[in-house]
Amino acid sequence: MKSLKPRFIFLLSLTVVGSSFGFYLPGLAPVSFCEQEDAKECQKDIQLFVNRLDSVESVLPYEYDAFDFCKDTDERRPSENLGQVLFGERIETSPYKFSFKADKACVKVCTKSYDAGSREDKLKLDFLKKGMELNYQHHWIVDNMPVTWCYIVEGNQKVCNPGFPIGCLVNQEGKPKDACVINADFNKKNTYYIFNHVDITIVYHSGDEMNGMSPRLVAATLEPRSVKHSDEDSPSCEGTPMDIPAEFKSNLKVTYSYSVTFQQNDDIRWASRWDYILVSMPHTNIQWFSIMNSLVIVLFLSGMVAMIMLRTLHKDIARYNQMDQEEAQEESGWKQVHGDVFRPPRMGMLLSVFLGQGTQVFIMIFITLFLACLGFLSPANRGALMTCAVVLWVLLGTPAGYVSARLYKTFGGENWKTNVLLTAFLCPGIVFVDFFLMNLILWVEGSSAAVPFGTLVAILALWFGISVPLTFVGAYVGFKKPGIEPPVRTNQIPRQIPPQTFFTKPVPGIIMGGILPFGCIFIQLFFILNSIWSHQMYYMFGFLFLVFIILVITCSEATVLLCYFHLCAEDYHWWWRSFLTSGFTAVYLFVYAVHYFFSKLQIIGAASTILYLGYTLIMVLIFFIFTGTIGFFACFLFVNKIYSVLKVD
Repeated sequence: MKSLKPRFIFLLSLTVVGSSFGFYLPGLAPVSFCEQEDAKECQKDIQLFVNRLDSVESVLPYEYDAFDFCKDTDERRPSENLGQVLFGERIETSPYKFSFKADKACVKVCTKSYDAGSREDKLKLDFLKKGMELNYQHHWIVDNMPVTWCYIVEGNQKVCNPGFPIGCLVNQEGKPKDACVINADFNKKNTYYIFNHVDITIVYHSGDEMNGMSPRLVAATLEPRSVKHSDEDSPSCEGTPMDIPAEFKSNLKVTYSYSVTFQQNDDIRWASRWDYILVSMPHTNIQWFSIMNSLVIVLFLSGMVAMIMLRTLHKDIARYNQMDQEEAQEESGWKQVHGDVFRPPRMGMLLSVFLGQGTQVFIMIFITLFLACLGFLSPANRGALMTCAVVLWVLLGTPAGYVSARLYKTFGGENWKTNVLLTAFLCPGIVFVDFFLMNLILWVEGSSAAVPFGTLVAILALWFGISVPLTFVGAYVGFKKPGIEPPVRTNQIPRQIPPQTFFTKPVPGIIMGGILPFGCIFIQLFFILNSIWSHQMYYMFGFLFLVFIILVITCSEATVLLCYFHLCAEDYHWWWRSFLTSGFTAVYLFVYAVHYFFSKLQIIGAASTILYLGYTLIMVLIFFIFTGTIGFFACFLFVNKIYSVLKVD
């Protein structure tokens, strides 16, 4: 039953978005292997690639060559897409060479020597020790599939981690850290143990000779071991662990080796070869029940809000339309502010700019999630999610310019040049400055996540060469259109707002408005943050798309409900309040991200902390304009609708 769980989950995710059947798109064409090279049908050699190394205790990833490991003599780097570069992936060929169905036992890769009198060797070894102390993890790839380290945890559950540590540390008190707990021989105080040997197991499906299908790889696992090789020229891969003293006083040699074994398993199909990784991911079972409970609660609350709003509004409209003019003047409520409710807001320029950018972000997220839940942006298609999002954002400059210009004209604005420039440069400029400052820190630290200068130039070229002109085009069309006509006239003299109760004042209403939308995303947010900062795979885009839809509904209904209460209290300043009410969800997101940092992560160091906060602020800003835009347009449509059906003399 366990092996069927990921397939059931994926099918459920697709069903959620209306698909009548489920399918999985792994993101690449299958590669066939054979014992004899055939250029047309199959290949013999299996290439093992190495990716960047990262850690849950540091935000700074490093590429493989930054550490003093064995290098490939004929090193090649496959082309990387924009998403991979932005996420800091640095894939290159490895010195671990093997051929299909050719088992190898204890093959030497290379020997690294460290001279106690050499300052350069000391720096190399210190960096390696730092990697082991912070539990940096290798990430290897075979046939575009992660090479996993599978082990048993509490409850006899098998966990397959798409990475394995460089080594581990036993501290001065003799307490083993991280992976050192797996072996009782790791017992020397103040000593590092490096995993210099790996036992690799390649599992393959034999294919179907009847249909002419050649064998395909369906799994790749390894077992890291620490071995002190007595004879580096002919290693036996047996013996005591390879220990590295904390104090480097004598010369040291570390020999790297590997073994590879091939196993046939025709029960695993190529299309479902990721299942064993997804089944074993931690907290997976908890997640499904929590998400379903959250969705049921949010849907129930949304239904209640919608029912109350429809019944109350129907009675209000019927009562107001039956009154004569004298009775209406004595009546209090939302009808009394009909002459002021469409009075242009203060700082209408800034509001229109935020709404234009929010529309751009909304469409980008919608299309990206829709493609992701169909499988086109699966984890196997590396970097595709980020690439898709960036390209969509660049191409969606026209809706941003149009919405901003049209609303600014509705507000009675005349400085159209300033409006266009702010729409094109304000929010993207803030994000780019933040991103550039974070990138400077990564450059200084020598991290592989530092985006190369050429890529930064390419991003600027996309922004200035495509997004900005498209924004200008959208703004031109928007200014050519007439402003949106309100259903009622606006009085020349503003109406005085009566004293408000505590709950109808702006600040309490805004703070309360973000609680319900945040309540429907915080469980998903935990797993999204896990995938970003704890390097866990995120693959349940079907549920994420459902949460996205419910977030839109919840933001809309919460904002409309509070807007109705404020109008009933004869407070007609709803423009900014509708934007900030749902936008305040981003503040809760920031608070949760800070809580997550202190309670769930083990990050140490000033640079990593600054990077975490810097990238979190980018996420919060994007989420702020996204949710604020949803609340504003929901409220805008609501206010236009209720005042259009009133009989106003």
